Amino acid sequence: MMLSLFDQFMSPIFLGIPLMALALSLPWLLMPKPCSRWLSNRFITLQNWFINNFTKQIFMPMSLGGHKWALLLTSLMLFLITLNMLGLLPYTFTPTTQLSLNMAFAVPIWLATVIIGMRNQPTHALGHLLPEGTPTLLIPVLIIIETISLFIRPLALGVRLTANLTAGHLLIQLIATGTFVLTSIMPTIALLTSILLFLLTLLEVAVAMIQAYVFVLLLSLYLQENV
Repeated sequence: MMLSLFDQFMSPIFLGIPLMALALSLPWLLMPKPCSRWLSNRFITLQNWFINNFTKQIFMPMSLGGHKWALLLTSLMLFLITLNMLGLLPYTFTPTTQLSLNMAFAVPIWLATVIIGMRNQPTHALGHLLPEGTPTLLIPVLIIIETISLFIRPLALGVRLTANLTAGHLLIQLIATGTFVLTSIMPTIALLTSILLFLLTLLEVAVAMIQAYVFVLLLSLYLQENV
């Protein structure tokens, strides 16, 4: 029995062993990999179509220097989508509701884009801290503000993904609990809340996919500024 609504977001432990490692490795086991001994079936064809279109959309406006990141960002996109979708199944755990995990994804990649910008084109990278035509009196203030906004980017990435998934899961649990309680008291209201729960579940599926896409899209925009 859960002690609070937030118990579902605690990292599960079975026989003293944290199951976070299993939750992180499961998506790669479920993802089919094309092989020379296989004929391409519908699922692999659909998967390849999705990967090709996603990669084309993300990297088309980027210079050739950023195309080296295609494998990393595409793999991260598939990984986040699979984690988010698996977390919607009953008796499962969603690792991306943990802020620490999302920050572990966001901070290293964001920091790598900043380091690449400082190494390859330091003048252009530092130019983002001060807009052109700024009055002299506002220069120190704007530099401080732009520096803070630069360092807050990975925090915004992690918090956005965590907050959206946490809010959706909590809302689903609240409505599901209300439906269960109302079934024996007011069956008609319970039926209406069941319909609402079904629609909310579809919305949460869309949110799980969109948030993974937004996470990788923002990282690609940060990369685009520095290559």
